[in-house]
Amino acid sequence: MQHTSVSSSNISSIGYDLDSRTLEVTFHNGGTYAYSGVPQSEYDALMSASSHGKYLNSNIKPRYAATKQ
Repeated sequence: MQHTSVSSSNISSIGYDLDSRTLEVTFHNGGTYAYSGVPQSEYDALMSASSHGKYLNSNIKPRYAATKQ
């Protein structure tokens, strides 16, 4: 999965796979988490958010199951 670097104090890069609806988030500390069942509209909103970290904490983490990669 290809990741896009983002400007964030906690997040290094974000990737998304449309076929599996999997969102991957890599943090500056090196951890990567995969969130399953994420629709593309949610990914698009995350990428366009003024704060990627706040959007992730408010909209992604509470709604989608994550696994550490």
